Amino acid sequence: MTLRIGELEIKTPFLLAPLAGITDKTMRSLCSEAGASLTYTEMISGKGLWYGDKNTERLMSIGESEGPVGFQLFGSEPEIMEQAVRCLCAGKRLKRGEIVDPEKIMAPEGKVSMPALIDLNAGCPVPKIVRNGEGSALLKDMDRLYDVAKAMVSGAKSAAGGAGSETCGGGSIAGGATTVPVTAKIRIGFSRGENVAVEAAKALEAAGVSAVTVHGRTREQFYEGKADWQAIAEVKAALKIPVIGNGDIFTGADALRMMDETGCDGVMIARGALGNPWIFAEARALLEGRQYQGPAQSERLEMLVRHLDMLTADKGERIAVREMRKHIAWYTKGMHGATALRRSVNTVEDVETMRRMIREFAGDCH
Repeated sequence: MTLRIGELEIKTPFLLAPLAGITDKTMRSLCSEAGASLTYTEMISGKGLWYGDKNTERLMSIGESEGPVGFQLFGSEPEIMEQAVRCLCAGKRLKRGEIVDPEKIMAPEGKVSMPALIDLNAGCPVPKIVRNGEGSALLKDMDRLYDVAKAMVSGAKSAAGGAGSETCGGGSIAGGATTVPVTAKIRIGFSRGENVAVEAAKALEAAGVSAVTVHGRTREQFYEGKADWQAIAEVKAALKIPVIGNGDIFTGADALRMMDETGCDGVMIARGALGNPWIFAEARALLEGRQYQGPAQSERLEMLVRHLDMLTADKGERIAVREMRKHIAWYTKGMHGATALRRSVNTVEDVETMRRMIREFAGDCH
């Protein structure tokens, strides 16, 4: 069962959600290998691109072994977002603070990885994002939401006119066209108890986006309570473009149940993939009518070591050791003795010691 988003076609309807501080190159690669047909970068600031921020550029690095990768942008200024999309889709960097045509950005070192699609973040609940009128704050201003999305679509179409015949991020582009799809991810509302999902989704469809992802919670809920799948179903019934459901997917069976109950075209998996890239293999097997045998505990721990080694190669020892503490907690959840391991690795400062602790823990588990 393929999923078509604009001119992009992906193999299965199971996607890895963009997660700040988590969906880096290593996480995306492991989930792609396990069966995620599309993964996303961490949130990328439109303004960060505009001002040439180096940390922002780092988020756009795509590994050679990755499948299609979507770039998720956040911002609230249509002009800046249009130029960011225009230059990303042309495979070029923005010059610092300048509004320029992609054809005029000629420096070879300005080449960046091509996105499979570009997604507008209209759902992030983090206070510092919301205070700037970005993320889920866009749900409080439908005109602004429409204007930002329309500007991004315009930027993608403009880039397609001069971007040549290259493909995007490993996905197949039908008919040799090069327009990168623009999509959007929303929550069902801002305030607790509010539901503006259909209104927001219709505004986005009118702006020209190719798909909408709906997280079935409001901004004020953050990740509390139960996701409202009925709200996702209502958006699906109201739109002609694909709708992707998100929220409370912790097993492959959950993913299929969401598709059955809401009619959504795809499922975006977030927290269910933490320490569990196999969730994509499980969902795919169930979709194809196959039985699925989950990984043994030893296999989970071997993957944990591999995650550590890949992250170290990508980001260096100091950053990898710090970031792996949360991944160790996720991979070992429910295992006997995991609490002691998590406590121990929180004081570790080098990769070799961390790897040894995981190996010893694995030995104790046999």
